Amino acid sequence: MRLRYIELFHAVLTTGSITGAAKLLDISQPAASKALQNAEDRLGFALFSRVRGRLQPTQQAMLLRDRIEKIVQDVHDLENLTKNMSQPGHCPLRVTCTPTLALTLLASAVMQLRKAFPDVLAELSTQHSAEMCESLTLLETDIGLTLQDTGHHNLHQRALCRGQVMVIAPPGWWPEEELSQPLPIAALANQPIIGINVRDALGSMLQSHLDKVEPAPKIKVAVQTYQLAHSLVAKGEGLALVDPFTARCGGPKSVQMRPLKPQLEVVLYAMHRPDSPLNQVQKRFLEIVRQLAQLMLAQH
Repeated sequence: MRLRYIELFHAVLTTGSITGAAKLLDISQPAASKALQNAEDRLGFALFSRVRGRLQPTQQAMLLRDRIEKIVQDVHDLENLTKNMSQPGHCPLRVTCTPTLALTLLASAVMQLRKAFPDVLAELSTQHSAEMCESLTLLETDIGLTLQDTGHHNLHQRALCRGQVMVIAPPGWWPEEELSQPLPIAALANQPIIGINVRDALGSMLQSHLDKVEPAPKIKVAVQTYQLAHSLVAKGEGLALVDPFTARCGGPKSVQMRPLKPQLEVVLYAMHRPDSPLNQVQKRFLEIVRQLAQLMLAQH
């Protein structure tokens, strides 16, 4: 099946008509009709049937649909990759990071950077770590900030800052004099805990430690993001184990926090492609992120 037939098939699926597909592909309607007929003749079966004025995919077409959509997406990714490779002289600061780091570090870091480089163009986005790695390898972005050791073999990864897992609680949960003292994990026994169903290294580590607590903590609510856990804790729904940046994302009075005992390390990583040396602006940006992160983690 030729690529132009694949593009036409996908366009008809998207628009539901030959006219819409022709407009989407910027070709004439007769050309689109002829190409569809040629594709069906080549395949030996119909791809679409007309139902109430719209083209509906046949049973055979439905079997092809998933693979066709994957091919179209792969072609789109390839176009983005070649486009980015052809623009080496256009160098905005393109950064992606996890949502937690966006809330706590990214905006402040960019504001400080623009004081030194007022003309810099910044393109910022949030992604989870797996999506971040793909975005970096496709040249869609240049720097990634994450709390996960991704181990991606095509990316350079370095530690900017190290912190530790924190226990957060609703305001007034602990006496003020105890806030500077680590909380033994055994103290979580039979306590209300916000469960975190995060499928990453940190989430797995936290769950493995909670599994050893007896009697088990009372988990009545489970969430998929650390930020949501923070919000629930702030509203009085119980305790939560989170990274040190999430612990501080709501301001000093939104929750109480104490370091967990035993100490569990959390690392802030910067990732970039090893074949793309960092320029002056990117190096300065990462230094600002490192300084801000260290300052934030030094404050209780």
